[in-house]
Amino acid sequence: MTKSEYFNRQIQLWGAEVQESLQGKKIAIIGSGGLGCTLAMALGTSGIGEIHMVDFDTVSSHNIHRQIAFTLADEGQNKAQVVCKLMESKNPFVKVKAFDMTFKSFEALGYSYDLILDATDNLPVRAEIDSHAKAHHTPWIYASVEEFNGQVCFFDEATFQVFNISDHKPAGITAPIVMHIGSLQANLALRYLAGLCVLKDKLYYLYFTDEGELVTQKFGMPKA
Repeated sequence: MTKSEYFNRQIQLWGAEVQESLQGKKIAIIGSGGLGCTLAMALGTSGIGEIHMVDFDTVSSHNIHRQIAFTLADEGQNKAQVVCKLMESKNPFVKVKAFDMTFKSFEALGYSYDLILDATDNLPVRAEIDSHAKAHHTPWIYASVEEFNGQVCFFDEATFQVFNISDHKPAGITAPIVMHIGSLQANLALRYLAGLCVLKDKLYYLYFTDEGELVTQKFGMPKA
């Protein structure tokens, strides 16, 4: 099997040169839960050359319904390691590495990236990602989900400090909204890495009204 066979549909979309350029890209996904699983499934087979997954948590039974990379057989295993094995099993052209540690410990390793993707459920850690990204002039994509709602923002010049940084944890979450938001996040990432236009520093907020209508709102984010 060749790269041209494996990535045939994307090559039809943007040509062999753009597809080959993805092979030189390196990204980090911080968190290997619901959003991280969706990002890994979508981006792990896209042609990105190197993907690092970061998560110190292990798979629990209550994760599996929305964290689509895991099966019951994965309970008790480190999430990042499981996700990396899955990406390797699906794509022979990607280099992956799992980091079983906190973001603080990972940050200290000193790696550099073309893009960082937030897949955490923790506002203080997202603030740490923002500070790290600004210090290293690296763009990052934020995403969060709760109940039937979700939001995504490609952070470039804007600051994350506008958010109320607390230890708020999401309440109930439906599985489809996790995949929906993760897919939006992955699309922004892939467009950016492929050199296509991406609207930066704009928060997309998606939610269902009580009547069941899906609404998408956009908000400009203040610059740092």
